[in-house]
Amino acid sequence: MAELTKLYEAVINGDNKAAAAITREVLAAGADPLALVNEQMIPAMAEVGRRFECEEYFVPELLLAARAMKASLELIRPLLAERGAEPLGRVVIGTVKGDLHDIGKNLVASMLEGGGFEVIDLGADVAPEKFVDAVFERKADIVALSALLTVTMPSMKTTIEALRAAGVRERVKVLIGGAPVTEEYATQIGADGYGANAATAVPLARRVLGK
Repeated sequence: MAELTKLYEAVINGDNKAAAAITREVLAAGADPLALVNEQMIPAMAEVGRRFECEEYFVPELLLAARAMKASLELIRPLLAERGAEPLGRVVIGTVKGDLHDIGKNLVASMLEGGGFEVIDLGADVAPEKFVDAVFERKADIVALSALLTVTMPSMKTTIEALRAAGVRERVKVLIGGAPVTEEYATQIGADGYGANAATAVPLARRVLGK
């Protein structure tokens, strides 16, 4: 179906109106909603990530592609819920306590959602106990922590310690990222992975879950 390829192109080009219109059209024609995600949207976001890493795309292009993907997902998600389709995993994401920056976190959340994960976004300035509660309530597989300020990075360690104290640390993988964060710091505080940018989020999340 030629329209399916157009959906792929709409996401890559960041055309949210076209993405929604094409999705609506192909669903009405009987397209499989799960196939749209797995065969068009996930590959499109993977290509967007590749272009970002090659410096063919920059943050504005990433944001536009994520918006286009979300426009399509809003139409597809209810259909997947009806048939009980399981996501690749459930990710609780938030910017850690004391840090109000959320642009990078929002972009990572969009990339993960486009990559087939269910995302529970707790927002910014999130206390460790809120992450713990969300893990219990939503049966999360991954906790993703963001920080943009060096002074808030210790909140990442505090959150991991809170997960451990609550007895859920072994149940979840903890991924961290943000401008001042490094792979060395991830190792130092006992995180399971570090993402240098939003484009690495989906491959990293898939890898830590063995997908």
